[in-house]
Amino acid sequence: MDTPERERASDNRPYFFLSYAHTPPWGPHGGDPDHWVHVLFTDLCDHIMALTDLPAGAPAGFMDREMRSGDGWPEKLSENLATCRVFVPLFSPRYFTSESCGREWFAFNERILRARATGASAGTAIVPALWTHIDFAQLPDSVRHIHVDHGAFGDRYAANGIYGLIKLNRLHDEYEETVLGLAQRIVRVAHESPLPSSRPRAHERTPSAFKPRGEGPRRIHLTVAAPTRHSVPEHRDVRPYGEDAQDWNPYHSARPLPALAEELVRSLDYRITVSSFDDEDPGTDPPPDDTDDADVSDKSPTSHPGILLIDRWALTDEERRRRLKAFDANARPWVSAVVPWNRADIQCHGAEGQKLTEELERTLPLILDRGRRTDSRLAVNGVPTLKAFTDVLPTVVAHATRQYLKHAKAYPPPGPSIPRPRLTGPTHPPLPEGGSEYGGEEA
Repeated sequence: MDTPERERASDNRPYFFLSYAHTPPWGPHGGDPDHWVHVLFTDLCDHIMALTDLPAGAPAGFMDREMRSGDGWPEKLSENLATCRVFVPLFSPRYFTSESCGREWFAFNERILRARATGASAGTAIVPALWTHIDFAQLPDSVRHIHVDHGAFGDRYAANGIYGLIKLNRLHDEYEETVLGLAQRIVRVAHESPLPSSRPRAHERTPSAFKPRGEGPRRIHLTVAAPTRHSVPEHRDVRPYGEDAQDWNPYHSARPLPALAEELVRSLDYRITVSSFDDEDPGTDPPPDDTDDADVSDKSPTSHPGILLIDRWALTDEERRRRLKAFDANARPWVSAVVPWNRADIQCHGAEGQKLTEELERTLPLILDRGRRTDSRLAVNGVPTLKAFTDVLPTVVAHATRQYLKHAKAYPPPGPSIPRPRLTGPTHPPLPEGGSEYGGEEA
């Protein structure tokens, strides 16, 4: 037996994590509103035990039914998200409004992204199932990349979901066929796209992959300031660089860092744009004002929260350094920075590393100072590993978004303005000279 087969034979991790939205109890009937989800879970486990060689006592799957009110349940949840082989979300309208489900999705998807970045896995390992019918046009942006073959199990499954099949006695055979097919797919994906375990991510500090209910599309812009293999100093190792700044790969992973960052931000339900700093003109932005920012065209990256992804070696070019100083001087409150810095890169240490660090402080004093006053100060102090990068980036995104909502002006849609009538009379005394009905001076 070769090594992969031996590893597979000794792999007793759960085959799947069942992610579902808890139904709140209601009415006089009492009972467990998620009883039928547990029935599905049990049936899936029965099939997987029959389809695999899991030993007695090994868990076929995991769901949080028994531990919702127990001590240590967040740790148990995080542990299973970090070790299970396949993630099975039960799609329903309630699922995409659940913060807990959004956290589970993000934690597992982050594990996939890390595995891809290190070359440990290229598969998806997410197998969605329809619990109830949903409108696929309404899916969050963060899940649209997942293929949902809702027609594979027939029209009744697509129309009613597993809940409809399990509740109607006349559809019992279709339910059995659907659950067996789902179990077979879970086993197939687990074997064809093996996903290594990871360190558990604290559930309470995990962001949700779904934006809050009622919130419109969220946008963010990523600017990459890094040299190319043709513009680095002659003595610099060129392996982290490519033909474009967006090819920058400081951790020597399977994918460039900007591509990984783009995918990670998109998994937070953002619409992200990415550009190279060398292709932008920081001089086009108006001067910053933390309390009264001027209008910005929606086509400009500064009209959305922004993140500057910067390589310290970009500062060795005098012209780029000058432009970065201008970028910092004009930086709006919602522009944050992340400074990846591979601790295994020998050239990033010693006297030269210290010189580049000092140059960074002189070049981006405003952005760095803002970053150090947040809970993501690691982002500007130097992110030493790929894991640290994927940990800190969601925090930076959240901070940039909060600053944008706090400082950016809201502009009404174009169209004629209708002045509010000035009411006077016994119940509406005349306004004071120079005043308005909102209590301040009129514009």
